[in-house]
Amino acid sequence: MRVRLTKDFRFESAQTLPKVPAGHKCGQLHGHSFKIEISVEGEVDPATGWFYDHAEISRAMKPLLAQLDHAYLNAIPGLENPTIELMAAWFWQRLQPHCPGLCEIVIHETPTARCIYRGD
Repeated sequence: MRVRLTKDFRFESAQTLPKVPAGHKCGQLHGHSFKIEISVEGEVDPATGWFYDHAEISRAMKPLLAQLDHAYLNAIPGLENPTIELMAAWFWQRLQPHCPGLCEIVIHETPTARCIYRGD
């Protein structure tokens, strides 16, 4: 039996997008209440009845959230241009070694705008 498990996290951060066209509102300092969904996929162990402990995802995310929450994203190495597309890849690179079966990251920057990344 193959399953996908997803765990949600939230953090607040400020940012500017330095590569947008002149005059674009996202070029100015602004903040978001980010929601990120981390998904892992794999086979259920018949002996235990589960595939993965959600606490493993939380352990992998803890240092990343500590770095990002209430921070200025542009000051974090690798996030100098913190679009949600580039943020998704940033998370992927840091989580993949710690989250076997990582298959999808979804980052919501607003309740109606998000990026889905599958490691391609």
